[in-house]
Amino acid sequence: MTEVIKFGTDGWRALIADQFTFANVERIAYAVGLYVKDKYHKGADYKVPVLIGYDTRFLADKFAERAAQVLMEMGVPVKLASRDVPTPCIAWATQHEPTAGAIHITASHNPPEYCGIKYIPEYAGPATDEISDKMLSYLAHTPDFIPYSKEEVKHFDPQPPYLAALSEFVNMKKIGNAGLRVGYDALYSTSRGYLDHILKQWGVNVKSLHDWRDPLFGGGMPEPKKQFLRYLIGMVKNEKMDVGLATDGDADRFAIIDDLGNYLSPNQLLCLLTRHMVKNRKQTGSIVRTVATTHLLDRLGELYGCDIIETPVGFKFIGEEMRRGDILIGGEESGGLSVKGHIPEKDGILANLLIIEMIAYEEKPLSQIWEELQEEVGMQFHFLRGDLMLTMSTQKGLIDRLTNDPPKEIGGVKVTKVGRKDGLKLYFDDYNWMLIRPSGTEPLVRLYFEGTSLEQVERIAKDFNLQAQRIVDELDGGSAKVDSKSREVKNGGTAGLLKAPVS
Repeated sequence: MTEVIKFGTDGWRALIADQFTFANVERIAYAVGLYVKDKYHKGADYKVPVLIGYDTRFLADKFAERAAQVLMEMGVPVKLASRDVPTPCIAWATQHEPTAGAIHITASHNPPEYCGIKYIPEYAGPATDEISDKMLSYLAHTPDFIPYSKEEVKHFDPQPPYLAALSEFVNMKKIGNAGLRVGYDALYSTSRGYLDHILKQWGVNVKSLHDWRDPLFGGGMPEPKKQFLRYLIGMVKNEKMDVGLATDGDADRFAIIDDLGNYLSPNQLLCLLTRHMVKNRKQTGSIVRTVATTHLLDRLGELYGCDIIETPVGFKFIGEEMRRGDILIGGEESGGLSVKGHIPEKDGILANLLIIEMIAYEEKPLSQIWEELQEEVGMQFHFLRGDLMLTMSTQKGLIDRLTNDPPKEIGGVKVTKVGRKDGLKLYFDDYNWMLIRPSGTEPLVRLYFEGTSLEQVERIAKDFNLQAQRIVDELDGGSAKVDSKSREVKNGGTAGLLKAPVS
């Protein structure tokens, strides 16, 4: 069954009881054990432990315990979290003391029927491709029967030192004195008892929603998108709160509702926090973003004198840059970010705290802070997202055709540069671009469009859909159609979120 285990941008995820089984968890734990014994324990006087964590999903705690038992049987010491734990917390714990990294059982924001597993090295960030490839090589040599220990597993609580570190990193005293009213939707996630706890500890008035464990996530998704935050939006508006906070299932991503009840996109939040890091925290460094993330960050880099580093999609690439350079902030349009002085792993709890810290510094409503950022930028930005629903074979044919012969003009606008860092990125100029990127795990082609004119962005999106349909017709003899979901490019929920009026 090892052929079904393939590591994506951050670990492996699959359906519980289908591919995600105790047998496959045992195999991955065994592969981690082989890696740890070779990298950390060979010739060492002291065997550093592997930390084990898990999220709130069905059987996640049992899967975590089994992984711990496999390692114990291999002679690898372990420490298992005493309750479900956020990914950034277990990641932070790997470098708080000498460890051989951590195994974390989580499927992040995926639907409730999924579970997942990832290995976090001792540097507290996502495993690099080199480490993942090494794990897969060990996975190919696991025995058919993997024994596991029946002894009691040693437990530990990573919450207190992690929250203590955040209290030193963020100006919690300033936050506590700001008199803010905060709404918080835990979305049944691991951040409950973390984000709300630290805020209350410092005297912040917090009202919480969905702050208990529910493996079915209330019948929804543990994903902090607008459609899953309607209760939080309603509470912020009806009770006239200053801000609404949320995280995804494992708390490595975050969402914010402003004082007017508006959902702020991850692209907006990245820009707000970049400004906060420079203006209020007086810090410098480069800005790291993925190929799919807004170029409004590039504009801010121009204004603040910050270099821009572009990476493929996946926080592991951002984490690598943060470990080897002077990085002010690193983030992606899917909602993950980290900042200078913190771990090279996305942290939704820290991101939420930094937004509140920004409000406390500015002493203004969040909606007003966003308006002021727009005025500073001096140009308009419009961001659209959509997907093309295609079979895997048609998807490959389309991508191959576009890669070998990229369009020279779309929507009447000439393509001036072609980027191939991840998918195909077509530049019309520095601030107008589109990205075509295959999902890799689903029969989808991801589409991203951004530019300084909404009319032009929509025209480019419409024309690209027509060009894509012509290629699909040639590939499939006219039998296949670009799915209607692609039309969400024009009317989708992220349309026009980055609007900065010309000053």
